[in-house]
Amino acid sequence: MNADGEGTGSPAGSKRKDARRNHQALLEAAAAVFVTSGVEAPVRDIATRAGVGMGTIYRHFPTRADLVIAVYRHQVEACAEAGPVLLATSPTPYAALERWVDLFVDFLVTKHGLAAAMQTDNAGFETLHTYFLDRLLPVCGELLDAAVASGEIRSGIGAPPLMRGIGNLCIGADSDPGYDARLLVALLVAGLRWPS
Repeated sequence: MNADGEGTGSPAGSKRKDARRNHQALLEAAAAVFVTSGVEAPVRDIATRAGVGMGTIYRHFPTRADLVIAVYRHQVEACAEAGPVLLATSPTPYAALERWVDLFVDFLVTKHGLAAAMQTDNAGFETLHTYFLDRLLPVCGELLDAAVASGEIRSGIGAPPLMRGIGNLCIGADSDPGYDARLLVALLVAGLRWPS
């Protein structure tokens, strides 16, 4: 048995690993579909992308709100975990910041649909928002600090105003197909650099 009490070669252990893998695949597929098609995208599109049946989705997530919330949490964790990895693997701290902002923009597209999916649960939405801030503000701050320390960007810009600015630039993306939030966010991030 391993530390989780699972038999490493047992059929039960394999089934649990398969279930976790299916759950992860569902979250990743749903996130990708939500980014391109919004949170009201058909469940069959998510099932197709994940390579599972629709029954599997409903077994894991009985309601659309359950799925959207799970994707939200999944994306928060992915953004939080990506920050240190990008700092360690990118050619410069500024390059790490740019890549992280791209992930954050993907997350924000899903987040905007969350309010509609949770219309009647203000307390639940507030709890998720607090979770989002607790997990992502420190990561963004670490990326900014590293880019400042390397001399790539000016100092004096904190994580809260940067993340709020990015969020505000992403708001128009879901209602206007001609609005290019990524371009505007890229311009905002480029504006952090020292003039050359």
